[in-house]
Amino acid sequence: MSLHNSFHPAGPEPKDLVPSRYALQIGDIDVLVVSDGVLPLPTAMLAHNADPAARAAWLGEMFLPPDAFDWPLNVVMARSGGQTILVDAGLGLDPDLHLPRAGQLIQRLDSAGIDLTCVTDVVLTHMHMDHIGGLLVDGVKERLRPDLRIHVAAAEVRFWEAPDFSHTSMPPGFPDALRAAARRFRQEYRNHLRPFDEAHEVAPGVVVQRTGGHTPGHSVVRLASGGDRLTFAGDAVFAVGFDQPDWHNGFEHDPEEAARVRVRLLRELAETGEMLVATHLPFPSVGRVAVDGDAFRWVPAFWDY
Repeated sequence: MSLHNSFHPAGPEPKDLVPSRYALQIGDIDVLVVSDGVLPLPTAMLAHNADPAARAAWLGEMFLPPDAFDWPLNVVMARSGGQTILVDAGLGLDPDLHLPRAGQLIQRLDSAGIDLTCVTDVVLTHMHMDHIGGLLVDGVKERLRPDLRIHVAAAEVRFWEAPDFSHTSMPPGFPDALRAAARRFRQEYRNHLRPFDEAHEVAPGVVVQRTGGHTPGHSVVRLASGGDRLTFAGDAVFAVGFDQPDWHNGFEHDPEEAARVRVRLLRELAETGEMLVATHLPFPSVGRVAVDGDAFRWVPAFWDY
């Protein structure tokens, strides 16, 4: 089944208890949001610079557990101008981290009937393992096209040659796992990399733009066609970031710059009214941004059945 046909599947696989892919149109661009599963992490990761009581109060208001909760993992596929673009690649499989409910992307693309050979381009918002790991799953590289192009900011590639974790606040084991995944990715896909400096048009109406902050080369992907617009924000925006955009996420390598990037992006999205999708917002994470006093408000889109 082609990517286009899979946008309107007959129904989920019997073992799927919830939907794991969601299709929408941005003008002439076909878009598919795919869930890579969920990643259980400590709630302190949401805001390691916040007062614990303030963080606990926010979690209570959102009816979230106080100590740990499941972070969503979302990936986007797009078809434009005869190209099929995979934006990020999910977590993959890392047995040392014991995360059995994450790393579902390849399995879910298979269940959707999407052949990996149709992917002409991969865009990476950054090189954290939950964005590159799907490309490291055994047997995946052999299924990809030999002329596959992987677009990633040059600053991101340079950063992972000697990454700095001094401003992050991660659970034990994660820094080593991140380093190892980035090192293996660079080794295996070196010849496929197409680094860009600040912005690059990957396909008609599909532009990747470096923001920095979360990592030095972190980027967002802007889709625009026929008056419609959508931004895939990667890790620039987290669920808590609408109410508390200045709270620092534990995975941010430059938390203060990440907060500035987040505010600028959310303000821009509120002004334009365009759609937003992000990696760690609840699936399918399709919605819009509204200004709410000195902060912002997430407005989920009504599902199009």
